[in-house]
Formats: sequence, structure tokens, C-alpha cells
Amino acid sequence: MDPGVDPGVDPGVDPGVGPEVDPRVDPRPGGVATPAPWQAGLRVAGRWSRPASWLLAAAFFVYLLAVPVTAKPYSLHLTVITLMYAVLALSWDICARTGQLSLAHAGLFGLGVYVAGLGHTRLSLDPLVTLVAAGVVAGAVAAGLGWITLRLQGIYFAVATLAFSEVLRTMALQFPGLTGGAIGLNVPPLFGGRRVLCYYLILGLFALAFAVSTWLRTPRFRLAFEATRTRSEVAGVLGVNVVACRVLAFTASAALAGMAGAFYMHYITFANPYDAFSLNISVMSLVMPVSGGLYTTAGPILGCFLLRAVEEYLRTTIVYGYMIAYGLILVVVIMFMPQGILGALKGLARYLAGRLGVSG
Repeated sequence: MDPGVDPGVDPGVDPGVGPEVDPRVDPRPGGVATPAPWQAGLRVAGRWSRPASWLLAAAFFVYLLAVPVTAKPYSLHLTVITLMYAVLALSWDICARTGQLSLAHAGLFGLGVYVAGLGHTRLSLDPLVTLVAAGVVAGAVAAGLGWITLRLQGIYFAVATLAFSEVLRTMALQFPGLTGGAIGLNVPPLFGGRRVLCYYLILGLFALAFAVSTWLRTPRFRLAFEATRTRSEVAGVLGVNVVACRVLAFTASAALAGMAGAFYMHYITFANPYDAFSLNISVMSLVMPVSGGLYTTAGPILGCFLLRAVEEYLRTTIVYGYMIAYGLILVVVIMFMPQGILGALKGLARYLAGRLGVSG
């Protein structure tokens, strides 16, 4: 025996500290582990989160179905535009789930605008047909563009998609015989100007975007997208087709953006290259998911409705410079809610569930 070792002391334990004790375990014989408050909160929150989410979604859609019954004409118009932006926000978030910062939404939205406008004025296609055609064309263009550019990452991909939008805007200006040039295009009002029917059409498109976003949140796609976003090299080694994941997300995102552009063309009845390919479209499509909560379905919707409500309130209460106040609000949200508004609400729910778990 080593004379420097006390035979009564375990050599793996510091005599001055003593063995580590798990604070969750009752020290008495036969004691059982007691969950920490935050763990109890997670179990309570997890038990109720999925059913509650579906109930909230169902209630939200029931409310949206009933909006035209009580809404005044201007309020109905605002809701139509908000739902259109919600489609754009959901579509941008789908692309972002694979880790790509896209600024192509202005180009894809504008492409949908011109496919719908030219399809109706030049080919006499029904507006609903042009809506589908816009989604197909935008998705096909994005798929082709994606195989070329989606190997780029970060700022390089963002610059490439921004250049894509600018190229489309320049083309629309340089072919006035086809696109109307800077003057733009005019089409007859959708459904003869009956706004309620327009509302239900954009609500249907919003429901489609909601369904696609939810479908791409199922484990098969969610895990592949998360691996692509966080560790693309490791994902590739493990058998995930990184390029295919990015192309799929980009194509689905583009199809929804193109359909939103087609709806805008028929609803507003007029568009020119400066409006259709405005960088503001790309910026708003990005800001709403970031503010609401990225990589989710509820986050972009929440961010869209709240930001549109705040913008309209500021516009009607602050005559000059309301965009300054709007920008300050965005800065505060992004700085102090890094996971978005939805992340902050989830944190509050976990805290309250933890308190409930302790008291129970």
C-alpha cells in the first residue's frame, strides 16, 4: 500500500469537498429523483403545446373565415394585403430553414406579377389560371437558379439573389413592347371588383402556404433542413443531399411568392417594374419572420400581423416620420427578442408551466 494514501479515503474524491450530491435525489434510503422546476415546466408545456397549437390554428382560421361578415371595406382591404404579406413571410421562412439568406423575393414576386399580367392581357387566360401559372413559372425559374447559386452560402448567395431581382426589373424596363416598360400593365379587377371574393382567394392562398410550411416541418424534412442549415458538411457526409434540400426549399418558397405576385396584379389591377420588383418586398419578407420567430410556421404569421398592425397604427397617428418609429420598434424587437416574438412567448409559457409544475 502506498504510505501517502489514507486507506479510509476514496482516492477519486477530494477530501475537502466530499462526493458530488445530486440535489434532485432524496438523500434518505429509497429516495427518488425529484424533477427541477424547469424540467417540470418543460413536461407540462410539452404535454399541452401540440394540441393547443392546433386548437389555436383552427380558431385563427375560423376567425379569418368570419372577417368579411363584420369588417368594413378598408379593414377588409388591409386584411387582404396582410394575408398577402403573410404568404411572402411564410415562403421566405421556408427558404431560410436551409440556412440561405435570400433577397430574391422581389424578383420572384415581380415575376408572378408579370406572368399574371401578360397571361391575361396577351393570352386572355383566366385570372385563376394565371395564378397557378405564376407559381409554376416562379418555381421552375427558382429550381434552375437554385442548382447554380445554392452552392453559394451566406452573403454570396444573398448578393446573387439580389442581382437576380435587379436583372428581372431591368428586363421589364427594356422591353416596353411586351411588358409596358416603365408605364407598366393594367388588368381588369379581379372578380369584377368584389372584394369579399378576393379576400377568400388570398385566404385560400394563405392556407396553402400554411399547409406547405407545416408539411416541411414534419420530422423527415425538419431534420434534413436543420442539418443542412447548421452543419452542411457533416450533413453531406451523413447522407443528406444538401443541394437537393436547398433547391426544394427555394423552389417551394418561389412558387408561393410567385402566386402572391399574381394575386397582387389582379387585385391592385396595375403594376410597373418599380413596384413589382421593389427591394421593399424582399426586406419585408425577411423582417416579418425574423421578428416573429424563424424556422416555424406560427412565427412569420405572428410577425406579419403584428408588424402590419403597428405600421398602420403609426401611419394613422404620426403624420410625418412614422417609419422612423417603426424602424426603432424593429430594432428593439430584434435586439431584445433574438428568437423573435414567438420565442419570447414560448419562454414565458415555459416559466408559467414551471411555476405550475412546482405548485402542483
